[in-house]
Amino acid sequence: MANEASTRLADVRANIAKACKPSRREIDGVTLIAVSKTHPAEKITPLLEAGHRVFGENRVQEAQEKWPLLRETYPDVELHSIGQLQSNKADEAVALFDCIHGLDRPSLLKALAKAMDNTGKRVPCFIQVNVGEEEQKGGCAVADVPALIERARNADIPFAGLMCIPPFDIEPAPFFALLAKLAADNGLDGLSMGMSGDYETAVMLGATHVRVGTALFGARG
Repeated sequence: MANEASTRLADVRANIAKACKPSRREIDGVTLIAVSKTHPAEKITPLLEAGHRVFGENRVQEAQEKWPLLRETYPDVELHSIGQLQSNKADEAVALFDCIHGLDRPSLLKALAKAMDNTGKRVPCFIQVNVGEEEQKGGCAVADVPALIERARNADIPFAGLMCIPPFDIEPAPFFALLAKLAADNGLDGLSMGMSGDYETAVMLGATHVRVGTALFGARG
């Protein structure tokens, strides 16, 4: 498993480096988030042993069950919340995560700001944008992005940038380009976009963070 994890990690990093070349970007400007949701600690450990330190989890409870023990051995892990976050989990999320990718509504913003004020820990957040206008998906409407950014700034929530999940089974490039334009229009640099099937396209269009699961862990059983 250790050799397989190292090979997959090297392959993904090589693909990111290749995708950076057309725009003359450096690979250091792209953070690879290994999406470890649903994977047990024994599947995560080989990637940790291969030297990877940035991971993403969808659910607070699942992350709480796995990561405190793993962090005892690997204290330099950076843990990202990449799923839709419930407001009543804000306190736990701020305590556990180093970055939150799912800020998408005023009620969650209020809960996160309160949690950060109570703990004194300021956790960078990406605003999730519903670029495909899909009712079933979380994310702030495109038209509401400037207002949510202003609210977050007023609440002293540190900004990481914008995040999106394009519609499934549609060419993602136009949606990545839209997110990049929204970020530029609002003076933001961070772009959390791209997953196992499209991270190379995302990098070509400016992604600073890619969320890759299957390409690193293999298909879920």
